[in-house]
Amino acid sequence: MNASEVKSLVTLGKRAYGQAMEPVCLRHGITRMELDVLLFLANNPGHDTAAELVSLRGLTKSHVSAAVAALESRGLLSRCHRDGNRKTVHLAPLPGAEPVIADGQAAQQRLYAALLQGFAPEECAMLQRAGDRFVENLHRILE
Repeated sequence: MNASEVKSLVTLGKRAYGQAMEPVCLRHGITRMELDVLLFLANNPGHDTAAELVSLRGLTKSHVSAAVAALESRGLLSRCHRDGNRKTVHLAPLPGAEPVIADGQAAQQRLYAALLQGFAPEECAMLQRAGDRFVENLHRILE
């Protein structure tokens, strides 16, 4: 696979993911960024700060900040400080966010199932190993 094909794959993946998430956003009256914040927090236990959202997902600080403020104003997200640390703000979805998160995760699962359609279990395992190695290489490149 050459660089152009990799870029096309990434672009197609982003489009497919956006298409999968759009009905969830419409159903719950939230933006894609707001959904991304909730799903990140739900899918990545232990990573619960806006700074981690920015660094791990490559999102812009201003967009994350606006999404967090909107979610908080709707009663879907809380901010808190821990262990006397007044600098770091930890984010947590509130019970009202559970239906949004469940719908988002179901949409993610449907997309992943569609992506793996027609692959044998051993092929899926091979893809997992190759993907893990790909991520390791990316981390090494970015060091």
